[in-house]
Amino acid sequence: MFDWNIFLQLFVAALLGGFLGIERALARKTAGLRTFALVSMGSALFVVISEIIGSQYVNIAAFDPLRVASQIIVGIGFLGAGLIIFKESKISGLTTAAGLWVSAGIGVSVGYKLYSIAVFVTFLTLFIFTILWFIEVKIKKEANIKNI
Repeated sequence: MFDWNIFLQLFVAALLGGFLGIERALARKTAGLRTFALVSMGSALFVVISEIIGSQYVNIAAFDPLRVASQIIVGIGFLGAGLIIFKESKISGLTTAAGLWVSAGIGVSVGYKLYSIAVFVTFLTLFIFTILWFIEVKIKKEANIKNI
């Protein structure tokens, strides 16, 4: 089975996940370009596989492609938990873990051919990673000044 649309789906998922990863790499985070691209593309891959297999067994067995998507969420939770570090009463890696989880959602969206949603969520996530980061830094700076 040779289908250029499937290749396009996987490429778009990797590209969109990569955009998120570039920001994380620029922010000097552990999970960066390659991790986010792989998670997004891998999620799309699992959805594409489930759709292909599901269509082959449509009248033979009870098969629900949405089960695959739900298991992606669980699997990414495991990866995200590995990114979160608790040291000396401080938590780090939480935003990166959340971003990785969203990257998986982007991959699932592309896998189900929901391109506009995937692109919108990519831009929204980049906005959250960048613009809201600057706002958060200002808020924290103001809070420290007022506490002195």
